Amino acid sequence: MDLPSRVYAAQAAGFEAVEILFPYDIPAPELRRALDLSGLPLALINCPPPNYTGGNRGFAAVPADRDRFRTDFRRALRYAQTLKAQHLHIMSGVATGDDARACLIDNLTWACAESPDQSLTIEPINPVDMPGYFLNDFDLAADIIRAVNAPNLGLQFDAYHAHRITGDVMGTWAKHRDLVRHVQFADHPGRHEPGRGEIDLTTFFAQLDTEGYDGWAGAEYAPSADPDETLSWMLKSS
Repeated sequence: MDLPSRVYAAQAAGFEAVEILFPYDIPAPELRRALDLSGLPLALINCPPPNYTGGNRGFAAVPADRDRFRTDFRRALRYAQTLKAQHLHIMSGVATGDDARACLIDNLTWACAESPDQSLTIEPINPVDMPGYFLNDFDLAADIIRAVNAPNLGLQFDAYHAHRITGDVMGTWAKHRDLVRHVQFADHPGRHEPGRGEIDLTTFFAQLDTEGYDGWAGAEYAPSADPDETLSWMLKSS
């Protein structure tokens, strides 16, 4: 489906919002119209836009790409503002060492000041799925957020990545809960829908309810079958 059609399909399936990681293939006003007609808010988009000439996803932690990051951030921010995206996820890219950490803190500090009314997130991504990705640890992400110390920067907590990084979704959640702005999930192995693997997402969802988590939880999984056939977990979780 094209992107507007996906919005309507999400509405028909019973979702209460949509998350579009890379909405940049079509003009923002066209997608804004689909969101308005469906009545669904946009929870999150990713920054930077895709690099169609090849290369790594993200470069906020890459010192050599500092200027490029800031140019692409402004473009992503325009999309986020037009689409009324609640969160804009900033991807660190492939990098290592103290220079990368300093670069990421500097770029995030700049981005937070550049967009004081936009919620920004960073997300630890496991090193198996994305080798070399700088932000591959939840403790590191927490340290970065505290170093930036901006009210509009928070943690994006993906239960799938938490499982692959720490092996302890619930413990990782408990440790970093206060920094979380947005939640994503998928089961493991395969990154499929809940109930297909070894992550106890039922207990995780129950914990979100118990604690009164009031943000979105995005189903960022690869369906194991036709998408409509993989949604039984929604009924069990409601």
